Amino acid sequence: MNGRHPDRNHPALPARQGEPAMALTRPEPGGVLPGQTGAQDGARPAPLRGTLATTACMETLQVGYLHAVAAAAGCSLSQPFPDNGIDWQVNHGAPEHTVDDEVTIKVQLKATYQVAPAPPGPTFGFTLDNEHLVKLARTPVAVHKILVVMLVPRERDQWLAAGHDRLDLRHCCYWTNLAGHPVTGRRRTTVRIPTTRIFDDRALCEIMTRVGSGGTP
Repeated sequence: MNGRHPDRNHPALPARQGEPAMALTRPEPGGVLPGQTGAQDGARPAPLRGTLATTACMETLQVGYLHAVAAAAGCSLSQPFPDNGIDWQVNHGAPEHTVDDEVTIKVQLKATYQVAPAPPGPTFGFTLDNEHLVKLARTPVAVHKILVVMLVPRERDQWLAAGHDRLDLRHCCYWTNLAGHPVTGRRRTTVRIPTTRIFDDRALCEIMTRVGSGGTP
């Protein structure tokens, strides 16, 4: 041994005769590199987030939500190109469908942080440009459309939480069918979104089952 006392945080490996002890480097607690600050009592430091506009990030978040729901429901997704005012098409194939072996709906995505999570009452209000409402309200149609509205926290660091057994996206998506809805405002119209219509994989399967039997979403 060389006579030096090993550091408590970096214990020395047993040395062969005539060789100095070798210290093992351990990760710093909380992911903080040596010489940096920010982690206290095991807390992680705030990440350096990109400068992309919050509204653009909200669009990306709700697309991720839609992809997760579609995957769990066994649906495929396609995106119109160029964009004609509808964000996504969702396709659901099943031999139990009576109108075709595969049915399709169109989905318009919207997101807002101006509505608190778990809104009280049977509905909450969401304002649409009249141009968008006219497209969603058109009836009759060959392919049905739904509006999906996602409520998100204002701060991006509250949008997502990952663990070993789950991935949480906050807060929630709700859906509605606006077919036949009137335009009431000069430029924009407030529509009511039912709080009972949470958009998840079961809801999407039920929507596609109704459409597959010749009904509406």
